[in-house]
Amino acid sequence: MIPRFGGSELVREAVDAVYQAYRGATLANKFALMSVNHLCCCTYQMPQRFRYPMTLSTQNLSPAKLQTTLIKATGLVRYDAKSQTNLLKSLDFTLAAGDRVAVTGPSGSGKSVFLRALALLDSLTSGQVFWRNTLVSGAGIPAYRRHVSYIAQRPAMLEGTVEDNLRYPFSLKVYKDRTFDREAALRLAELAGRGDGFLDKQSSELSGGEAQIAALIRVLQLQPDVLLLDEPTAALDPESSREIEALVSAWFNAANGDDRAYLWVSHDQAQAKRMSGRHLTMLAGTLSEQT
Repeated sequence: MIPRFGGSELVREAVDAVYQAYRGATLANKFALMSVNHLCCCTYQMPQRFRYPMTLSTQNLSPAKLQTTLIKATGLVRYDAKSQTNLLKSLDFTLAAGDRVAVTGPSGSGKSVFLRALALLDSLTSGQVFWRNTLVSGAGIPAYRRHVSYIAQRPAMLEGTVEDNLRYPFSLKVYKDRTFDREAALRLAELAGRGDGFLDKQSSELSGGEAQIAALIRVLQLQPDVLLLDEPTAALDPESSREIEALVSAWFNAANGDDRAYLWVSHDQAQAKRMSGRHLTMLAGTLSEQT
């Protein structure tokens, strides 16, 4: 029979001793002491109010030990009946907090299909997608997309001004608790090298680079956790491409402890190297990681 915590001074003293040792422990020993603390508390069924919080500073730890899993995909298969081929072949993939992932590969290899599958924009033949270790079901997809945003190569712009486009998401039910912040939008525009007048421009007058910047600001103002970028600079000139890169980097670096990550599909090997810490290659519906 498991003993219950009934105010036992002996048990409490043991937990106190573990915590004091933890406070002065080296980094290598903290992991072991956290396990002892958890075992002690669970074995004696101590109420939460009597448990000491034990957390680790991220300052000196390797990402592999600390990264939080954001998206986990298992067994993704996408079968195309028309061509009678599997566009995705039982893919497994994990995106962790702090990941900057690039995906390259030849045209038609399945890069965009993979990204749209992660965004749950297209139906899968089989496979599952998890958000923070919870399976995303049909009813949970709108909430999932609040955290995970897909950026297409060719942005869809509404009639009206840039500001009209930026205000549109706040009319949707999923963002009914948010309001448009013009000053925040202007700060994002400034990061992409655009002045105060940018929000007043008509969408029909925007260049390809400006339209992509507006579309990216429309997403970033909603503060997503993950960006899925589907060749966002493929049709842009080098200057516009660098502006998009700068905007994404600014969003990522401004996390302030929040869990953020992105997956960037690109045909540009130099860009993939520049914008990533992990580099994956897609070939005929399969993924491999470059080391």
